[in-house]
Amino acid sequence: MILYRTQNGLLVANDNRFFSVSETSLDALLGHEDLHGYLSSIVEGSSPESGELPSLEAPIEHQEVWASGVTYYRSRSARIEESKDAGGGDFYDRVYSAERPELFFKAVAHKVAGPHSKVHIRTDARWSVPEPELTLVVNPRGEIVGYTIGNDMSSRDIEGANPLYLPQAKVYDRSCALGPGILIRNDPMPASTVISMEILRAGNREFSGAIHLSEMKRDPKTLVEYLYRDQSFPHGCFLLTGTGIIPPDAFTLQSGDEIRISIGGIGTLVNFVE
Repeated sequence: MILYRTQNGLLVANDNRFFSVSETSLDALLGHEDLHGYLSSIVEGSSPESGELPSLEAPIEHQEVWASGVTYYRSRSARIEESKDAGGGDFYDRVYSAERPELFFKAVAHKVAGPHSKVHIRTDARWSVPEPELTLVVNPRGEIVGYTIGNDMSSRDIEGANPLYLPQAKVYDRSCALGPGILIRNDPMPASTVISMEILRAGNREFSGAIHLSEMKRDPKTLVEYLYRDQSFPHGCFLLTGTGIIPPDAFTLQSGDEIRISIGGIGTLVNFVE
């Protein structure tokens, strides 16, 4: 089942049929004791909606968005390369093999772009890329209740100049996109799940790449456990799990680019660069 936040309220989709959810608060839903069971009862006990799926909004309300880094070997290599002149390359090699993961704050709801909306690149950046990431949807009790697609927009030249500039490279208006909906499932995502991304420029494919979830070094439950240490999330949170798809160093996003990120079982998140 996939939970969508639309301009007409919350909908749950199952087998290409859409069902209205009477609960109007995503915050309340994510705090439900048995979210999967509750949504299953709606699918089994009500009639599907007629017509097309309404316009989608970012599936977030009052949740914080956090991110984890250096969870794929390719990400480790890219971060070492971009920061070697600043002497920070060794940091990323160490965190890749350390027990404690890299975790950082990414966004609140008003900074998040939804499906088919615009993401931004920093005006003071020269080298910007999207980072496609499986995103964990975690309830207030620290339980993973679903999965969505995240785009962790990043300014690689700013971060590469000094690792201490990470917040400026990562956190700004429309630096994050989530969607198109939340896949609700109690079981972990299969290791065979494919994450793919393509970037179109003037209708032509400028870049494409794909990776299997099996290549992620960190266990999602461990990432959540570290995030919830000495922290509370009254409405739950979203946790981006890192990327293994890195465009070549010569590539940087431009205004008008179209970013398409797909994850098996969830769908495709489409955004445009402003």
